[in-house]
Amino acid sequence: MSIQPAIDYIDKDGFRANVGIVLTRGSGELFLGGRVGGRGWQFPQGGVNRGERVEEALFRELKEEIGLEREDVEVLGSTRGWLRYRLPRQYVRDRCIGQKQRWFLLKLLADESKLRFDSTATPEFDRWRWAEYWTPVREVVYFKRRVYVRALHDLGQLMFPAGLPPYPEWWPDIDAANT
Repeated sequence: MSIQPAIDYIDKDGFRANVGIVLTRGSGELFLGGRVGGRGWQFPQGGVNRGERVEEALFRELKEEIGLEREDVEVLGSTRGWLRYRLPRQYVRDRCIGQKQRWFLLKLLADESKLRFDSTATPEFDRWRWAEYWTPVREVVYFKRRVYVRALHDLGQLMFPAGLPPYPEWWPDIDAANT
């Protein structure tokens, strides 16, 4: 009997199911991974396989992308539903036109030395850093910015119950680019 490889789940509208991971060390700073080959910065994320529960995908991607185990983090919460973005035309392949993502806010409990990128043969990241709360919005590739803004607004309420951090001085540039 052969084992079928896991395949990503793409819904009837063409959106690939995906989990996004916002990792904090509790001080309001967020983990940003540097994509292999210097191709920008982003949060860990990855596809949900057909038949896989979203929470299972979360912990699988956490291990694959940054080497952390379930016991290395505390789940603080998640977005209420799926956040979607469309891919620019040049990145559309097959019938996948974009991603629908369920975002999770995690607090790092383990020592930073547990962060590693060699859990798979094709690592996503080759470097990392802690960034101020809104910085990932500016650092991520342009077509993911709206989803980052929505995820950080939703999840930020869990980190900052008294109110989100103020927007940085460059924020109007982001707003203008997303209108």
